[in-house]
Amino acid sequence: MKNKNDIVKEVLDDFQKRVEERKKFDMQWQLNMNFYMGNQFCSVGFGGLIEDIDRQYFWQEREVFNHIAPKIDIRLAKLSRIKPKMTVLPATNDESDIYTAKVSKKILNAVSNKYNLSQKINQATKWSEICGTSFYKVFWNSNIGQVVAIEEDGRKIKAGDVDFAVCSPFEIYPDSSTNENLEDCQSLIHAKVYSKDEIKDMYGIDIDGQNINIFSLDNTVNLGGLGYNGIGTKIIETTKQNAGIVLEKYVRPNAEFPNGRLIIVAGNELVFDGELPYINGTDGKRDFPFIKQVCCDEVGSFWGVSLIDRLIPVQRAYNAVKNRKHEYLNRLTLGVLTVEDGSVDVENLEDEGLAPGKILVYRQGATPPKYLDSETLPTDFEKEEERLLEEFTVISGTTEMGSMESVSASMSGTALELLLDENQTRLSFTTDSIKNAIKSIGKQILRLYKQYATIPRIAKIVGDNGNIEIFYFKSSDISSDDVELDTEIESNDTISQKREMVYTLLEKGVLYDEKGSLSETMKSKILEMIGFGVWENAKDLNELHMKRADKENIEMLEGNFVDVKEIDNHELHINEHIAFMLSGDYENNENEGIEEIFMKHINSHKNLIKEG
Repeated sequence: MKNKNDIVKEVLDDFQKRVEERKKFDMQWQLNMNFYMGNQFCSVGFGGLIEDIDRQYFWQEREVFNHIAPKIDIRLAKLSRIKPKMTVLPATNDESDIYTAKVSKKILNAVSNKYNLSQKINQATKWSEICGTSFYKVFWNSNIGQVVAIEEDGRKIKAGDVDFAVCSPFEIYPDSSTNENLEDCQSLIHAKVYSKDEIKDMYGIDIDGQNINIFSLDNTVNLGGLGYNGIGTKIIETTKQNAGIVLEKYVRPNAEFPNGRLIIVAGNELVFDGELPYINGTDGKRDFPFIKQVCCDEVGSFWGVSLIDRLIPVQRAYNAVKNRKHEYLNRLTLGVLTVEDGSVDVENLEDEGLAPGKILVYRQGATPPKYLDSETLPTDFEKEEERLLEEFTVISGTTEMGSMESVSASMSGTALELLLDENQTRLSFTTDSIKNAIKSIGKQILRLYKQYATIPRIAKIVGDNGNIEIFYFKSSDISSDDVELDTEIESNDTISQKREMVYTLLEKGVLYDEKGSLSETMKSKILEMIGFGVWENAKDLNELHMKRADKENIEMLEGNFVDVKEIDNHELHINEHIAFMLSGDYENNENEGIEEIFMKHINSHKNLIKEG
């Protein structure tokens, strides 16, 4: 059996091998970040570092005309319209599956509101758009949640809760970059730099602080033109002092480790060595707590491809054309003097040139200085500039309708709609990756609650109109194996498109009842769908009664009798109670007297119906 030092050495050596294997990808990601931020006169040097490209001549134009950043910003704006709404579908028509689906959907909505899932997705999408790949880490945080006990020293014991973070590709090291998916990896290392004090708080150990290379922002003055300097932002490597690297090595379940293995090394100290902690895989298996999201898939590679990779050559060519064009214009405006040797004071001419009103003294009999005749600006500059701008649009897939030359006033609505569809189709690879990531996040959240939510928990949902719903749940209310997750994606649905859809449904008569009229409930829902929900705060009474009946079911299942209120919708309550009694949760309950409590409550509803 290996001792602690051997395990630490093995993990550190494995980490160094993975660092070397991934180095070429690191360089590309750094280059992408520099081009996005505007430091575009740089390249990967022979030493594997990002190096600035210096001026060849003092007069050389070195201005940056950044078209990469606005193209990526347009893509990010479109992708940010993906709403992380997860719909939980029951696996069958059984009442227990239907009840599980309701509870699971509420849990996912509560977690999305609590942690602002939309912001996390936008953050991960920005990493994937610039570097090609990003990751979500879904884990159980025992330091958060409601307080369940207080120890003698005053330390609070908390119930813990689901937590998740966005990880940049710089933090993740697979066992091989040729594995296309996370499922193909047999092991994975998550590496992150923390200060010495942070490691002390997390693991209670003191490590020897070191100077560790990290990425930081800096300014570069290697830009500008003739007579002036420009300043841009660039990514550089700097050192974080008195810090350490925390390595988490995850090993997939195998013959030697049936439940997988997790090794945590902080600095040079072994913190943990045991089985994978989370039952977050399919069929109750343990798996990695990571979810991958890519901009575009690359065949035979673990890492996705960013569109910046493809735009860099076009951006370099565009900068070259614009700068050479300006250099040509400088020659036209400033001119190039020809001077006969010894005819004038050359130093004075260099300092002052041929200024207006200048008295130029030259040697008698010599040829006076004159400007070289120059041609007009070639049209090739303009043509090449236009071609490169078109390439930006074609490669990035971010055609704006207002700037498309193919769009004319005589185009029909159908033709414009086809152009819009084609424009949105270019984003389908990325939107599918985000959609699958959201689904995986939802599955792992439910599985973690299934594993850890052993005591009843309280959750809160904030509705679109500001209404708040509070509900209780526990692990027995969750069965992720019987739940299918889907994602409602709204990347293409604007308010005007939603309104047009609702108006079409109204014209077709789909939203009217059998009497041909609109109910008050349907009116409020229509107002909400077309964006005017705040004008009408009327609530669906049936939905409120169903929620109350669900709460009563939970209370009575615990052996508590619930009084019937006169304001209850008795028929609806009776249906909900009977449906719950036919579910698996009721049948599997072993408490005596539960049936008597439910029947007494149902009969109370029936008696009030007779009296009414």
